[in-house]
Amino acid sequence: MTAHDHHNHGNDHDHGSASGGCSGHAPNTEDLAKANSDDVTECLVMAGTPVIKSDAEAAGLYRDYEGKRYWFCCAACGPLFDADPDRYANAA
Repeated sequence: MTAHDHHNHGNDHDHGSASGGCSGHAPNTEDLAKANSDDVTECLVMAGTPVIKSDAEAAGLYRDYEGKRYWFCCAACGPLFDADPDRYANAA
């Protein structure tokens, strides 16, 4: 029983590691410098990671929720938002 519980914890940890790696998808400094400040936001899932809205929309990295649009830094963040949208939307 203990080994089975540990295995499930391992899966949760692996998922967390995969989502944690997405911070590498942040736009580079040059792209951020060229972007209009109104086109830059922060990923709600990976707090502190800048997102260029137009780039995120072109890549499908956004969700519309309760009349607002939320942009993400990478594909891993959308499913995390979907799993608990109120958590992230209320943090905005």
